Amino acid sequence: MALRQLVKRVWVIPVGITAWDLVLCVCPVEGRSMQPVLNPEASAGAIPSRNWVLVDRWSAGGGRALKRGDVVTLIHPEKPNASIVKRIVALEGDVIKTSGYKENEYLKIPRGQCWIEGDHPQYSKDSNTYGSVPLGLVTGKVRAVVWPVTEAQRVESVLPSDAVARQIHVAHKEE
Repeated sequence: MALRQLVKRVWVIPVGITAWDLVLCVCPVEGRSMQPVLNPEASAGAIPSRNWVLVDRWSAGGGRALKRGDVVTLIHPEKPNASIVKRIVALEGDVIKTSGYKENEYLKIPRGQCWIEGDHPQYSKDSNTYGSVPLGLVTGKVRAVVWPVTEAQRVESVLPSDAVARQIHVAHKEE
């Protein structure tokens, strides 16, 4: 009888793992590249500040429903075993004036790719270092900071003003 009860409840484990993997998860974010939105208290030489964020994996799957200003998690384009958190500044078809990558040149974002940047350029290694990145590397949208509680907040999809100024043309997708 006890074995039957155990078997009836065991299905919860794979369902929970699947939900965690495909729908929502909570992940740590370290570093200063997304200040002031993430890790606002981090500073050089101090004990590393770490926010924990709620990541919506479902909405970002396959690059669907991504827009300029979204803060996303993605597989690092140069280190496939690492993840990073950046903001989408431009999407396929957009033309942007880069700041660092091919200095002062205009770049049209190729199909299936996006341009990502950290909110704190002085501390960010992003598309200005390695160019546009495939949308397939995006693993989720950051929806909120959940820890520490004193820093809990919703993460808004807003482009920083300097990114808006550098964005020359926004491609319009036909409906």
